[in-house]
Amino acid sequence: MRRITLVFAFVLLLAACGRPGAENPPAPAIITPASDIVSVDPAFEAATSSSATPEATNGAKLAVMSHDSFNVSADVIQGFEQANNASIEFLRSGDTGTALNRAILSRNAPLADVFFGVDNTFLTRALDADIFEPYASPYLDAIPTDLKLDPSNRLLPVDYGYVAINYDKAALEAEGLALPQQLEDLTQPAWQGKLVVQNPATSSPGLAFLLTTISYFGEEGDYTWKDFWRDLRANDVYVSEGWEDAYYNQFSGSSGEGPRPLAVSYATSPAAEVFFSDGALNEPPTGNLLPPGGSFRQIEFVGILKGTQQRDLAERFVDFMLQPTFQNDIPLQMFVYPVSPEAEIPELFVQFAEAPEEPASVPPEQIEQNREAWIEEWTSIVLR
Repeated sequence: MRRITLVFAFVLLLAACGRPGAENPPAPAIITPASDIVSVDPAFEAATSSSATPEATNGAKLAVMSHDSFNVSADVIQGFEQANNASIEFLRSGDTGTALNRAILSRNAPLADVFFGVDNTFLTRALDADIFEPYASPYLDAIPTDLKLDPSNRLLPVDYGYVAINYDKAALEAEGLALPQQLEDLTQPAWQGKLVVQNPATSSPGLAFLLTTISYFGEEGDYTWKDFWRDLRANDVYVSEGWEDAYYNQFSGSSGEGPRPLAVSYATSPAAEVFFSDGALNEPPTGNLLPPGGSFRQIEFVGILKGTQQRDLAERFVDFMLQPTFQNDIPLQMFVYPVSPEAEIPELFVQFAEAPEEPASVPPEQIEQNREAWIEEWTSIVLR
């Protein structure tokens, strides 16, 4: 879900979307992501300090605000600094919701020139706050239209990922359980006490999964998303406050210590299991449940903050984020997908990071209008 070193039971983690804050809560994803996620590579921290290189310190400084899960290889940033005789200062500001609020509150005295990490669950809030300047990067032309959600070009897509349910292969085989074919199956007796989710008020993947169920079941009819969550509660669903507890303490698929074989995580989690095993695994112990409409695509954006005194350099950095060097670095740094169709996708992703054919779809405007009410309703149904 962002080297962000996946916080694995063996010490590392996967990414995403976690992205938001206590008020709500990133991911490509596409999520935190994705942000309920991890620790940053010391080499990256050192290389992106204000004294990164002799060339950089003699030139202009660009401040980039982001959520805590942003990550990129040190040599990639050094390359930009040297090519532009500039230094990059990264201001990690919490999860996506917290970071965005900080940018909004400081709009009259901006703390940064560029902001990275707004995702489609916060897109409308970010645009309504009017803190970004339009910039139609020439590299936008190559990006698929369905990833470009802001016609004003104040927020430009950089990556995306999928929040999905992971399953423990060995545990399901041991119990002789066939994979659920649709979300409704999770309410059946066979799956009692077997699923762990995250609280959507405190976790990005938790919010993404809630949105998935709202899209999947709808708000009207004989069986709505609220009915589904009532049935999940009756079926002993476990709610964690964040991704890390859910994945490493409650889920059996990674550490093997948790009691539950199903967990809301990311579609790239199985690939991350292999990547961070240091060669111990040739295939992941986990897989993805990807029923039609049963996953959520998180798209992350970058924008130039109003009031920047480094407009030209900010434009060059945004362009850089959409060019091959940066885009090719995204998958194994943040475990999400690059938006450029020309970017190189690692074989690890091809083998083990399935992309759902039919993810859930909830318009950003609808999310913004209903997010807090949906979370409150969910809380009343599941936690009270």
